[in-house]
Amino acid sequence: MTVTPRILPQQRLLLELLLASGHIAVPSDARGTILWRTLEECRQARWITVAEVSPDFFNIGITRAGRIAVKDGS
Repeated sequence: MTVTPRILPQQRLLLELLLASGHIAVPSDARGTILWRTLEECRQARWITVAEVSPDFFNIGITRAGRIAVKDGS
């Protein structure tokens, strides 16, 4: 059995947005913000993928583990 880390409110909000939209684009100049800190936390938990699509933007997607974490309500 895999133990899923507890989801914080801002992480849940991000994951639910990704469930609804599939992918989002995030500007790279927003680094250092609460959004990027939340993205990094979710990436470390393997709930999202982060891929640079241009020097100015990153593509953010939800993983299977992220879908399960939201569904389980951790």
